[in-house]
Amino acid sequence: MAQISVSHIGLCVSDLDRSMRIYCDGLGFEPAERYDIGDEVADTLEVPHGVELVSQMIARDGFKIELLGWVSPPVEGTPSTQRNQLGITHLSVTVDEIAPVEARLVELGCTVLESTRTVIPFPGGRTELLFLADPDGTRVELMAFVMDPA
Repeated sequence: MAQISVSHIGLCVSDLDRSMRIYCDGLGFEPAERYDIGDEVADTLEVPHGVELVSQMIARDGFKIELLGWVSPPVEGTPSTQRNQLGITHLSVTVDEIAPVEARLVELGCTVLESTRTVIPFPGGRTELLFLADPDGTRVELMAFVMDPA
């Protein structure tokens, strides 16, 4: 069998600088490779010619996200707003405590989706969940595993 390893996931954004703040300052990703891309990949990317694109990789814990900052053609469409929609629906991160990460992401422009705030008990503790929407509407899930005091 061929050797396979995961490279990255791509996330189209409407404002690259704002998204860098959210994903780096808010979630702790670090800037990695950056590529300025033109028409040489228009067909590969399945978009009309006239491509002006910044591909900014960000990394954390061995995981990479490619932030796709389009100048031309402009971004279009809307991200998934429910988890049963086809395609990638959200980015999930594990946190020690939801409140401080939630507050920082809101400060950076994310919106709390209050109806998603959930506590799921398990023997000896609970899982706390909360979804936020980044300014483009992409869902970010915060998960905290909390053990009951002994």
